[in-house]
Amino acid sequence: MYYAVAAATLVTMALALIRALRGPTVYDRVLSVNMFGTKTVLLLSVIAFLGGRPDFLDLALAYALINFIGVLAVLEFFKSRAARRSAERSRGEAG
Repeated sequence: MYYAVAAATLVTMALALIRALRGPTVYDRVLSVNMFGTKTVLLLSVIAFLGGRPDFLDLALAYALINFIGVLAVLEFFKSRAARRSAERSRGEAG
């Protein structure tokens, strides 16, 4: 049963990776990378259970926090970049 969960998680990770590569927008890519990170945490948890290694759960939690902070940082970067481009366009039209 748990092997089926691990296999299904790997399949959804592959689909998320395909979506990250194909896009079509930046936000779709960021969302799919976030989903890939979440599935990685799930896979680490399943591996920890199957292998009887509870220390892997600590790794999964650490990875979840890094994934969360990383996605927020990337979204903030793209948000500020879009705001700068919008401001440059409005200055170009006014001048």
